[in-house]
Amino acid sequence: MNFIEGEVLYINKPLHWTSFKVVNVVRAKICERLKIKKLKVGHAGTLDPLATGVMVVCTGKKTKEIERFQAQTKEYIATIRLGATTPSFDLETAVDATYPTHHITEEKVNDVMKKFVGQIEQVPPVFSACKIKGERAYKLARKNEDIELKPKLLVIDNVELLACELPTITIKVVCSKGTYIRALARDIGRELGSGAHLTGLVRTRVGDVTLDQCLQVSELDRFFDENIKNDSDFLIK
Repeated sequence: MNFIEGEVLYINKPLHWTSFKVVNVVRAKICERLKIKKLKVGHAGTLDPLATGVMVVCTGKKTKEIERFQAQTKEYIATIRLGATTPSFDLETAVDATYPTHHITEEKVNDVMKKFVGQIEQVPPVFSACKIKGERAYKLARKNEDIELKPKLLVIDNVELLACELPTITIKVVCSKGTYIRALARDIGRELGSGAHLTGLVRTRVGDVTLDQCLQVSELDRFFDENIKNDSDFLIK
């Protein structure tokens, strides 16, 4: 493999790791073995620290294809707790309000989810990487500044209820680039006349690549040792 010319890696992002950390670890391990100081490495789609799953990491000239990978359909398995909200719409922040759930049934959940299939408008979470006047929204949110984000147009191909153990539900979402599953959890809670936040998220597919095809972080050293055997093989002539 030629990581300078460009390769595409599929990695299962660990819980609590940022997407940026995955990129940094990959870059450091390759540079160490190739005895180089710099290498272009990027990822095609951010995963929150509290999410796990498929991350597309591109090196070298393959970074030019990042936009193509970002545009591919993505699939997620999300666990949602109904009846409580958090400012970040997930477990990054503490519960700030609770709501009744006694009126919610599995049938009602299924009916509500149908409203989110197709082309929809979604307001991103304030705890997100969206930029407001050049600054990331999450940085402003952590300073308790008032933030107003505009809705974005996106496409959700399918939402399927996998488990319903109220007040917790598990759903599978197939969607386009730019979909915030945390925001979807928020909106499902509102439509149910309650509140909701995400308690678990796994990206199970990007394009045709599924989670079982991904490298674990613990496998990276062995993988690079096996695929970077001779520094001279990677020199650009």
